[in-house]
Amino acid sequence: MQLKNSTRIAALGIVAAVSLTGCAAGSGSDGSDAAVDCTPAEGKVELSYTSWIPGIETVVDMWNEENPDIQVTVQTGPNGNGGTYKNFFNQLSAGNAPDLGQIEYDALPNFRVQDGLTDLASCANVSDSEDQFIDWTWNQVTFGEDDAVYAIPQDTGPMAMYYRKDLFEAAGIPIPTTWDEYAAAAASIREQGGYITNFPQNDVNWFAGLVWQADGSWFSNEDDAWDVTLTSPESEKVADYWQELIAGDLVSKVPAWTDEWNNAYNTGSDWTWISAVWGANSISSGAPDTSGNWAVAPMPQWEAGEEKAGNWGGSSTAVLKGSEHPYEAAQFALWLNTDADALTALNTEANLYPATKEGLSLPVLSEGVEFYGDQTIYDVFADAANQTNADFTWGPTMTQTYADVADGFGEVLGGSGTLGDALATGQDKTIAALEAAAIPVNK
Repeated sequence: MQLKNSTRIAALGIVAAVSLTGCAAGSGSDGSDAAVDCTPAEGKVELSYTSWIPGIETVVDMWNEENPDIQVTVQTGPNGNGGTYKNFFNQLSAGNAPDLGQIEYDALPNFRVQDGLTDLASCANVSDSEDQFIDWTWNQVTFGEDDAVYAIPQDTGPMAMYYRKDLFEAAGIPIPTTWDEYAAAAASIREQGGYITNFPQNDVNWFAGLVWQADGSWFSNEDDAWDVTLTSPESEKVADYWQELIAGDLVSKVPAWTDEWNNAYNTGSDWTWISAVWGANSISSGAPDTSGNWAVAPMPQWEAGEEKAGNWGGSSTAVLKGSEHPYEAAQFALWLNTDADALTALNTEANLYPATKEGLSLPVLSEGVEFYGDQTIYDVFADAANQTNADFTWGPTMTQTYADVADGFGEVLGGSGTLGDALATGQDKTIAALEAAAIPVNK
């Protein structure tokens, strides 16, 4: 893993942003965000936890069985940008947020800026756990601040290409290793009546992962002011590429994570999915009739011989502001994301790729996966994790940026405008949102 410097730079900018916006609800009287008073409660504690991890109930049951005095009730919902983050923000405003919540790294700054996270630095074993985690994931949850920890890293999302090995072999189409080959394969597959993949409207963080691979970046921070670069040359290159596939009717355009989307993969209509390691579960659960027919290969490259990958997602477990039991919540979050049995269960249930250093050596990660023809797929993602560029930085308003760009993507899929137009509009709206929050922006 190589993602140290940029995350720290971003973090310092976010700290400045928080200070400038003055969003200190729940902060100390001096406006500071001091670590919470984290002491064990007397008696039995009941915790609430919201997540969208498939099978998370099984893992939580393991904790509950071993910890009768700290019982966790888990509630599952849509993925973060699919509705859970909106629910969290509403619940934080109403003062009834769950004790714990799953939050992806790119969304954590939003919650930090809006003071929705509990600083766990004073909770037993939390700060001391830093060495257990891959360096860049720890920086994601501390924002580079000294003596502050706003969540516990859970997993990472290195990207690769899932593909229907049987269909490619039957059609005699080579497995694409470059984006040019991918476009050529898209045309050949369309002649077969299928689509090479689906272009989603709402998964703008997926698109960001593609920009990440292309050495693009959407945000950077210098001198406590933000540069917004959704329209960078690298970003426009990725947009132009997918615009041609959309215009040529070479990709399907169904809403992701729906029955229609599952059906496209389960029936062999869509042949590939460029996705993160956790996507292995999305395919196996959404397209069960295709078991044994899938394989995993590295992402196509912009230049032959390159070895670059993007990252999509990766989550943390945060203790949301207002929890009356931060100590117990922190202990559960630590167990969930460091215990070998818990990490093995998270991989078995949801194909999560651990954020801990020791977790990368779990025996389960070296085993073949039956759904993927017994391929040891995590070897591919391990390489991708080490090929991820360090220069992609999250901004402080990612959820709004995603929503604004998704609106534009929807217009493109409806037949008007271009992906480049959508990025340009997202750029303007992001700058406006930052300025409205009194967060400095370089122009």
